[in-house]
Amino acid sequence: MGIISRFKDIMAANINALLDKAEDPEKMIDQYLRNLESDLAKVKQETASVMAEEAKAKRQLDECTAEIAKMQGYAEKAVLAGNDEDAKKFLMKKKELVVKQTSLQETYTMAAENAAKMRQMHQKLVSDISQLNSRRDAIKAKIAVAKTQQTINKIGASVEGAAENLSAFDKMEAKANKMLDEANAMAELNKQNDSLDDIARKYESMSTPEVDDELAALKAKMGQN
Repeated sequence: MGIISRFKDIMAANINALLDKAEDPEKMIDQYLRNLESDLAKVKQETASVMAEEAKAKRQLDECTAEIAKMQGYAEKAVLAGNDEDAKKFLMKKKELVVKQTSLQETYTMAAENAAKMRQMHQKLVSDISQLNSRRDAIKAKIAVAKTQQTINKIGASVEGAAENLSAFDKMEAKANKMLDEANAMAELNKQNDSLDDIARKYESMSTPEVDDELAALKAKMGQN
């Protein structure tokens, strides 16, 4: 039947579309379920149509069967009334109806089989959608965990980078400390040299013997001995 093949095509198309566009699994899951809900509405409509055909075929078959029974009854009454010609007419009509009944039976059998297939597909699709809705939450939970792990991985890489920067800062600090120590040592050495120079200048400024003799002569002249 056409709807059955179309249903398979619809399902295959939806699955292929999902795989082709699977860039964001979370969004694709929601889109896929929306597609299935739309398909379910179509299948439900077609199922109702096929079931209506089944009911119509069953009604026509039942009416024909009832008409056959009626012709049989009329024929029997005609025989009892001694009217064989009327009985023959009823039996001829019955024969025509039996041929029609055979055709109606075949039609009803096909309609019933189609209706059964459509009901089965409808029920399966309803069940699949229900299961997928249940699985959607679990899948989304996995996606959330995966995204969290990705974030953690990025943060971890940043922390490693920060550790490298801290190591570089430690090296710069050690270098600065060395420069400071060297500067302090040089200042201390310079300070020591300055002290020696001061002491040397002290002795350089002391009086010579000639000056002492001249000072003594001056004092004797001035009566300052």
